[in-house]
Amino acid sequence: MLNYPKIDPVAISLGPVQIHWYGLMYLVGFLAAWWLGRRRAHRLGFSTDAVETLIFYCVMGVILGGRLGYALFYGFDKLADNPFWLFKIWEGGMSFHGGFVGVLVAALIFARKQDLHFFQLTDFIAPLVPIGLGAGRIGNFINYELPGRASDVPWAMVFPNMGPAPRHPSSLYEFALEGVVLFAVLWWFSRHPRRNGTTSGLFLLLYGVFRFSVEFVRLPDSQLGFITFGWMTMGQLLTLPMIIGGLALIGWSRYQPINTAKVANV
Repeated sequence: MLNYPKIDPVAISLGPVQIHWYGLMYLVGFLAAWWLGRRRAHRLGFSTDAVETLIFYCVMGVILGGRLGYALFYGFDKLADNPFWLFKIWEGGMSFHGGFVGVLVAALIFARKQDLHFFQLTDFIAPLVPIGLGAGRIGNFINYELPGRASDVPWAMVFPNMGPAPRHPSSLYEFALEGVVLFAVLWWFSRHPRRNGTTSGLFLLLYGVFRFSVEFVRLPDSQLGFITFGWMTMGQLLTLPMIIGGLALIGWSRYQPINTAKVANV
């Protein structure tokens, strides 16, 4: 059993103003996407200003979609009792799947404005996302969030306020898979021209498989429990369409043209 590293969730305190590690992790993700996007902006003939506008659109999609998705998928009872709870973002609560839908909407709007093929743009965005996902999972770990199920594996940890039983550090599993592995695969795969939609489909498939798998050792959300079959969590239920959609998109992309934009080995 490993000792849980007790890290103060508040990174910086300036009088009444507190800056939390979780918020800083969002900032890390957005800055990483901005920097990586600038490195590959030439692929779509983008200026640095265009990349910054795209990242702004995506940031809005993540925040608005993530909060609304959490309210609908994980906190609908609270939302029904008090619609203004939706705006109490200081109480926490963001959903990846909601943020994902928000980014898709942002990408659709941006693609139309730039006269780009939608999947050409999402193929550009997909490799920029995993660093933010991984950073967010580190934020979850620092906040004692997403604890795993009780286990006797040697690396199990006793989470604060979760009783004496050691548990899987499931947020670290997601950091490794959704952050490190997903970024490495997508960045390497997208170094060379691919058919439109292939990189996007690979993102959907891999994220879906990784998230679906980790949910088996992660505690289901306390307010929901298991959704169906006595074992499926809300995360798995929402992720299953991503796996199916990823497979379908990869199959569809086989009949699409190869994006022949000039690609550098970056």
